[in-house]
Amino acid sequence: MAKKTVSIRMDDEAYRFLSVLAKEEREDVSKKVRELVDLGRVMLAIEKYKKSEASIERAARIAGVSVLKMMGILHEHSVEMNLEHEDYLRGLDSLRKAW
Repeated sequence: MAKKTVSIRMDDEAYRFLSVLAKEEREDVSKKVRELVDLGRVMLAIEKYKKSEASIERAARIAGVSVLKMMGILHEHSVEMNLEHEDYLRGLDSLRKAW
C-alpha cells in the first residue's frame, strides 16, 4: 500500500510524549504516530458503536477491520452487542447466500 506524507502541528508536550514513547520502544516518531492513529480508529469505532452512532458494519469500516474482527474487539472491551432482530435476520440471509 502506498504511503502518504502528512505534516501536522502539535504542541511541545504532545511532541515530547511521542518522542519519549518512540525512544522507549526503539522506534521512530512516525511509526508511533501511525500506531496511535490505528488505535484511535479502533477506539473511535468502539465509542460510536457504544453510543449507537454506528452499526457493527460501520464500526468495522471506521476501525479498518472485518466485521468478525470488530465483534472480537467489542467483546475484548466488554461492549454489549446492539443487535436488533433485523440485524440477526440479515446475518442469517448473508450466511445462506454464502453457503
